[in-house]
Amino acid sequence: MAFKIIASQCTQCSACEFECPTGAIKFKGETYVIDPNKCTECEGYFDTQQCAAVCPVPKTCVPA
Repeated sequence: MAFKIIASQCTQCSACEFECPTGAIKFKGETYVIDPNKCTECEGYFDTQQCAAVCPVPKTCVPA
């Protein structure tokens, strides 16, 4: 499984992009997106999903 970013809630702050240990988050169009082929939900890196932990808007980075 992977996480996704709810585009309508994303403020384009870029906090998640720099926290992603696999480089799965990139800016596309007008928002950030998570590549489901690269997203590991931070397994093997952290105990919690870093995108969700650093996002200033609750429930913007959610399980896909």
